[in-house]
Amino acid sequence: MRYVGAAQVARLADVPPAARPYYRALADAVRALILDGHIPVRVRMPAERHLAATLGVSRTTVTAAYDLLRERGYLDSRQGSGSWTALPDPASTDDNPWLSTGRDGLIQLHAAAPPAPSALREAMAEAVEDLPRYGMGHGYDPMGLPALRERVAARYTARGLATRPEQILVTTGSQHALHLAMSLLAGPGDPVLVESPTYTHAIDVARRCGARIVPVGISHEGWQADLVACALRQSAARVAYLMPDFQNPTGALMDDATRAAVAGAARRTDTTILIDETWAELDLSEPDPSEPAPSEPAPHTAVRSGTVAPMGAFDSDNRMISIGSASKLWWGGLRIGWLRASAALIRRLAVHRAAVDIASPVLEQLVVARLFDRLEETRAERLRGLRASRATLVAALRERLPAWEFTVPRGGGTLWVRLDSGSAVTLAEAAATRGVRLAPGPWFGVDGTLEGYLRLPYTLPPAVLEEAVERIVAARDHGSAGGDRPADSLVPMV
Repeated sequence: MRYVGAAQVARLADVPPAARPYYRALADAVRALILDGHIPVRVRMPAERHLAATLGVSRTTVTAAYDLLRERGYLDSRQGSGSWTALPDPASTDDNPWLSTGRDGLIQLHAAAPPAPSALREAMAEAVEDLPRYGMGHGYDPMGLPALRERVAARYTARGLATRPEQILVTTGSQHALHLAMSLLAGPGDPVLVESPTYTHAIDVARRCGARIVPVGISHEGWQADLVACALRQSAARVAYLMPDFQNPTGALMDDATRAAVAGAARRTDTTILIDETWAELDLSEPDPSEPAPSEPAPHTAVRSGTVAPMGAFDSDNRMISIGSASKLWWGGLRIGWLRASAALIRRLAVHRAAVDIASPVLEQLVVARLFDRLEETRAERLRGLRASRATLVAALRERLPAWEFTVPRGGGTLWVRLDSGSAVTLAEAAATRGVRLAPGPWFGVDGTLEGYLRLPYTLPPAVLEEAVERIVAARDHGSAGGDRPADSLVPMV
């Protein structure tokens, strides 16, 4: 489809004549059509005067609707060429939630980001003491500080994947690691397989590389190995991005049999797999030594079936690249991540990173190295906090929104919730007027799918989550009425 006519838009939008303000109702209807895929992206919209005549409204009304769609990022207009449907670019908006840092007063439930552990202050103090001896050098180490690479390698080995320090490249966060690996391996037109739903910024990276995105559906129950193998074979995917450990947003955990099957399929199709292990250390089913073990699992909770091996343990021909991060286990503000691959590929990646940055900050690397020395202590603290917050969020949702469906994941930090009715995007906008930023399902899909889903993280304190649920209930029951914040303020970014 290259263009859509005025009569088609009027029929699809079906805006009641009594809707007020009409221009906003029209803009909301067109945006929903774009998100649902009824009007594809990069399709020319009818001229304002033609649509106004068809709808029986003034041209000023349609102009206002088009202006609002352009402001939100759903229309791209050029002088003399008309207006074309689009999807928003979060970087182009003045109200990017990642730039607000919570100062706008909203509960930041769009971000699955836990606070720093109590040991951070002590680790930072020790890192500052370590810093002077590093200050005698130039401070640039493209591979990362040996002290940190040794600790990361040792942790992989302890988890069952023998690793040498030369197989580790320290990056400036996991997003930097993902960008480095994908931009090295995938170019314009190359097929890249991703889960659907998936981490939204993985889609961003693939698109920036010009890759052709190949989605394969999963649910909270996990992956179907035959569907993944079929998608790899039919698409001839050059790269696949998977999150087998407490997948974001579903929380699913890939079992050993599926890991082995996916690894075998990748070998047969000559596909490199990028394994995102950002949440891998946060298995909430592990027993808490400070609490007695429950006699039976909570209802609707994924039952633990034994410890799974790291995905890289199934790699027999160096086609897997593992991505790790300090952000979920410790703190996102440290901006330290890493890549694990063959030593030869790590050297290629280190050279490739020079086009983006030369090396990661020395002080932050020293802090993370010190936190590795406190791994079990800080990990236990994080697990206790996530367990408490998860229990609070689950209880609040079951009491206040019992028709919403979800499965409690074994680990990670998010619930993937299916709404009983309505649009998650509409709910997210209404919730913004009630003081909560939400992450609707289309953020995690390709081309506006997953409209009936919502990702809810349990990385905030229990009291905050209880308040957030109350505000979500108010937003669902009463829409945007009573709020003084414009619904336009929410943008698709997570």
